[in-house]
Amino acid sequence: MSASLPELLLSRLTTLPAARKGWVAYSGGMDSSVLLHALATIRGRLPFALYALHVDHGLHRDSHRWAAHCARTCARLGVPFRTRRLDLAPARGESLEAVARQARYASMAELLGSDDLLLTAQHRDDQAETLLLALLRGSGPAGLAAMPPVAPLGRGQLVRPLLELGRAELLAYARSRKLHWLEDPSNRDLGHDRNFLRHRVLPRLAERWPACATGIARSAAHCAEAQAIIDPVARNAVLETAGQGPGTLSIKRLLDLALPLRKAVLRQWFRGQGRVPPDAGNLDRILSEVMTARADANPLVAWSGCEVRRYRDDLFAMAPLPPVPAPAPIHWYQGVLTLPGGLGCLELLAADGRDLDPQDVFVHGLEIRFGVTGLFCRRAREGHRRSLKKLFQELGVPPWVRPYIPLILTQGDLAAVGNLWTCYPKDVAWEQEFRIRWKVEDLRLPLGPSLQRVSQKAPIFAL
Repeated sequence: MSASLPELLLSRLTTLPAARKGWVAYSGGMDSSVLLHALATIRGRLPFALYALHVDHGLHRDSHRWAAHCARTCARLGVPFRTRRLDLAPARGESLEAVARQARYASMAELLGSDDLLLTAQHRDDQAETLLLALLRGSGPAGLAAMPPVAPLGRGQLVRPLLELGRAELLAYARSRKLHWLEDPSNRDLGHDRNFLRHRVLPRLAERWPACATGIARSAAHCAEAQAIIDPVARNAVLETAGQGPGTLSIKRLLDLALPLRKAVLRQWFRGQGRVPPDAGNLDRILSEVMTARADANPLVAWSGCEVRRYRDDLFAMAPLPPVPAPAPIHWYQGVLTLPGGLGCLELLAADGRDLDPQDVFVHGLEIRFGVTGLFCRRAREGHRRSLKKLFQELGVPPWVRPYIPLILTQGDLAAVGNLWTCYPKDVAWEQEFRIRWKVEDLRLPLGPSLQRVSQKAPIFAL
């Protein structure tokens, strides 16, 4: 196999859609060294320009030396080389291994153009380890399908051209070509689940069943085929159960589905939003606690990187909400006001678009508060006051979004709610027409459809 490896790679890669660049994910270890070397020997016949990418996790004191080794090897092979360094800060309780893997792929995905490939060196033994880990976690067909040969990544594609080869075959190639590679000491740490399987479990299985890695990888392929049948059905059902808000699902329509399809739709929905699907326990909580809660309840199921909530008939999946701003008042006298917690900024503009200072319109300036209840808003100068809670309900603003909307007061009375509504305080007059613009591009609050339409323009506060 070692002599024919370059030709084997060529036959597989030429079946892929045309690509501009092919980036080898080059760690300096044995597997990626073999992939890089084999591709470098046939670079003139590859359907893309060959590059190498090294990600320095910065977790080991010798990581800079590993990056230097990779740079020297690429220079010797004549392969353009790039390195990216990560600054990892795992939260308490997070797996360092999982955080590093996620950050590594995110960093590599940022580099890929729309016609680029990322070539990784995972092989048949890696595939067996991945399936066993998924099996031990109680994963379904999608998890048991393990690693696909080709998958989307960023704007490009992730390609694993060595999945049908075993570690022993790659080692034979490396030795026959006298390759030099690095040994990461963390690969011997049995505290990592994958290392424990690699060094303790799979060797014992191979003693009894020598072809166990091949059989396990074959099972992963069968699961991938089953998932390929499930996915189109689930994608269509996601469209048919869409809720009123963008990216939401209708709870009523979900409950009309049979339970297995309901679960498949939820998993597909999470994957379609780029979120990690919940484990079995959290999925059951979504089904039993969130979907069956009262329409006016505020249930929450959360796991790393995701929160699931409901409002009325809509089911929301979103990134965790930021901390709610403190209710203490923020005084606004002049200029643009930057709000706390990444909640954007407020601008006061004349009707013709000129910048205004709050104290030019309001003698005492303005006061910004968050999450204050019991307030009232008069939508017209001679109209009746209505509770802010009722207005939010009419516009379909979920209760868990409301504390993030800036409330703009003058002398203790509401003057505006973000840039959503004009409020006319009793017996308060101002000198000129104006409007308030709430710029909040960086905050991805799941606003209801009515609120999104209203918030696209800042209303003019008429005299």
